[in-house]
Amino acid sequence: MSADTPAATSATGAPDTASDTGASDAASDTAGLRQRIDTTKAHPARVYDVFLGGKDNYPADRQAASMALKANPRGHLDVRHNRDFVRRAVTALAGEVGIRQFLDIGTGLPTQQNVHQIAQAIAPDSQIVYVDNDPIVLVHAQALLTSGPQGRTDYIEADLRDPAKILEAARRTLDFDRPIALVLAAVLHFIEDEEAYPVVRQLVEALPSGSHLVLSHLSADLNPVPINKVADTFRKRGFSFVLRRREEIGRFLSDNGLEPLEPGIVPSRHWRPDHAADATEARGAAPEHLEELDHLDQGQYVSIAEATDEDVNIFVTVARKP
Repeated sequence: MSADTPAATSATGAPDTASDTGASDAASDTAGLRQRIDTTKAHPARVYDVFLGGKDNYPADRQAASMALKANPRGHLDVRHNRDFVRRAVTALAGEVGIRQFLDIGTGLPTQQNVHQIAQAIAPDSQIVYVDNDPIVLVHAQALLTSGPQGRTDYIEADLRDPAKILEAARRTLDFDRPIALVLAAVLHFIEDEEAYPVVRQLVEALPSGSHLVLSHLSADLNPVPINKVADTFRKRGFSFVLRRREEIGRFLSDNGLEPLEPGIVPSRHWRPDHAADATEARGAAPEHLEELDHLDQGQYVSIAEATDEDVNIFVTVARKP
């Protein structure tokens, strides 16, 4: 399996020889996949994992996360508010709109509430395809392939910049004659304009009427000083990092004829808040000597309910394709 050929594994409640073979191949290839992981360079999926309190990351990722937190000490709240927005958006689409198919690109490492767990808790027959380009995500893909007996999950190793390959592979699981929710959560700010807008256009063009886009994107409109410092730390490590303005984020909708659901394009904490428990918040009481923890680990003991507008740098929206 290579970055040029999307690798897919899947899980379904129904007997599926191809799925069984895919899962077996994924397991047997674990050693080879780990050899492909460049642990000397930070990767967005693994840095994100650091902020969520995960363990599937390396010193380079923790260093990148640490520098970002030095630039913005409450930056972990952006990451966790983003995950909570995805929960609320998927809940709304599965529960209120009736969407049963999800294409989640830039999935990242498994977390406490993955898209299939949210959707299938509401509609057990939901089908979800995950996409990421970091081999370590594929190593842990089996955690994303735990579909209930009525639904199905699939994983594709591919890059957002190659939508044609993503769409071809996704068709093995998703029915493109039925509405699909395209999830692009906190991923487009890693792509420059000349690729980002055409990529979204190609993906949206492939979706049928009634489909939806779930979008979250970092911006310097809200709190420019800390988020620009964060962006600089990532750029120094070789990341593309584009902090688009609200109207530039809006282009992903207007250029493709998408109609935003209420409340439109808003800071993440203001999109249909339901004040549910934060799934990424550490359970139990904080350690007695919290200040003795690494500052990267302290954040998991801070509830996102404590966040204010000064802590949020992400615009989010859900939009429908007519």
